[in-house]
This record gives sequence, C-alpha cells and structure tokens, in this order.
Amino acid sequence: MKTFLSPLNATEEKEYLRRWKEGDQEAKKILVERNMRLVAHVSKKYQNTEEDMEDLISIGTIGLIKAVCTFQENHGSKLATYAARCIENELLMYFRSKKKCSKEVSLYEPVGTDKEGNQIQLVDLLEVDDKDVVEQLELKRQILRLYELIPYVLDERERQILQLRYGLNNRTSVTQREIAAKLNISRSYVSRIEKKALEKLKNNF
Repeated sequence: MKTFLSPLNATEEKEYLRRWKEGDQEAKKILVERNMRLVAHVSKKYQNTEEDMEDLISIGTIGLIKAVCTFQENHGSKLATYAARCIENELLMYFRSKKKCSKEVSLYEPVGTDKEGNQIQLVDLLEVDDKDVVEQLELKRQILRLYELIPYVLDERERQILQLRYGLNNRTSVTQREIAAKLNISRSYVSRIEKKALEKLKNNF
C-alpha cells in the first residue's frame, strides 16, 4: 500500500479549513491529501472482503472529499471524527449497493416460451405502462439520493427531527408538537429546524 502524508496539526488544519471556506481549491486538496491515512485506516476494516484494498481506498476517498466539502466547525466535532463517519458511510453504501445489484433481476430475463415457441420475458408478464415503470424508478432513485445526502448535509438534531417528522427509516411519522414534547423544545423551534433541514437538502440535491 502507498505511503500517505502525515496529518495536519490542529493549527494547520484550522488554517486550511479557513482558506477552503474562502474558496481556496488548493487548501481543499491539501485537506484531502493530509487525511488519506484516515481513509486507509477505515478501509482496513473491510480488507477481508473480496474487494481490492486500492479500490476500497478510492471509494473511501469519495467519503473524505464529501466530508471536507460539508464539514462545519461550529458543530463541535473534529474534522477527523466527521470524516471517519463519512468514509465509513461511503464504503457501507458501496457494499449495500453491490449486494442489492447482485440480487436484481432484469426485466428482460427470459422466463419461458409461449404456445408459438416465442420467448417470453419478465417484462411481458408485468401489466404496467412503460412510462409508469420509468417514473417509479426515477422516484426511487431520487429517494435513495436523499437518504445518501442526509448524513452529509444535516447535523444530528436536524436528522433526528426529519426522521421523526417524516417517518424515515420505516418509522411512524409524528407531528411537530409531538416532536417538541419528546425533545423538550418548543414547537416553533422544531418548525425552524425542519424548515432549515429541508432547505439544506433542497440546495444539495
């Protein structure tokens, strides 16, 4: 495995984060390069899978880049802590996606023949309009995209409120008033957080 540069110290990291927030692309590049050891460290957890380590690092690097792009210092966590979660999420999404794809059946999979000996495909047995299929697939793609964005774009409180409000991850949706009582905050505060979270998702979608 290649040797990566040593991590930045706290002062250096703060300076490069400041420069990156001001639009310095070189600062962003340095933040990524100097955190590649973290990518390798997280990726090692999956080295016993059939995936090549270099491929795992490439996938983990995508998570690191997302972390650098979305990290907010005022939320209290360190960049390394936040990046480790993003890297792990990216790897887990990859494995989930791969597992899902391996189970998918093509709509054009041959399933038999008709009385005239013509091949029958799975799509022939589905009494749905082609347009409906396309729209359903597009809707599903957009929903998956939103689920992917939530860990990177929203902070913990925003994620919690959206999960409760909209019943994400197979939960039962509840009202703003119920959320306020559960979290011991005002309903108007719940409303503001919900509105802010939805706006952040919309801007990043």
